[in-house]
Amino acid sequence: MENMFIKMYMEPELVTDILERIVDYYVQVNSRILEKASDLIDILFMGNDFGSNTGSLLDISLFDQLIAPQLGRLVDLGHQYDLKVMLHCCGGFRELIPSMIDIGLDGLHAIQPSCHGMDIAALKRDFRERIVFNGCIDSNEVLIQGTPDDVRRETIRTIDVMKPGGGFIAGASHDYLLEETPVENVHAMFDTIKRAGVY
Repeated sequence: MENMFIKMYMEPELVTDILERIVDYYVQVNSRILEKASDLIDILFMGNDFGSNTGSLLDISLFDQLIAPQLGRLVDLGHQYDLKVMLHCCGGFRELIPSMIDIGLDGLHAIQPSCHGMDIAALKRDFRERIVFNGCIDSNEVLIQGTPDDVRRETIRTIDVMKPGGGFIAGASHDYLLEETPVENVHAMFDTIKRAGVY
């Protein structure tokens, strides 16, 4: 990964060629799947982490030049089959969200509010009608280290911020519930979502 980041600056044409070949493969595979089963699929879901705890892994100019066009090919493929397209992306990547919206992405999964720039109230304010947010309930500190009461409070707070006006799917701020998450906290989150998070 470090070599790829260096080459983004030193040899952007090479990086473009590599990414085009990788995405060619995924377009071919997903095209075959969607040709046979798109009527059974609601969302084309893909994953790539563009953020860390302290912010984006690459700046907006590199994202727009090298990543967005390739990501856009996969978004376009999903839309060709009348599917919504959602991206799993961990970390702090707030500055990349406008570009993700510009390529037509419909949803972002596992928003991590503890990461740089990912304050959920600011995200809701700035992007509320342009993209769906999925996740937002802190997996690390609240779900793993908190009590069931802590989880209930944070789940309610998150729903209160993100639910108004739609565009929100409540869930944990990770791609899955980590195995160290206490079972009672899992129940507390889902019971609270069921009670307070239904539109």
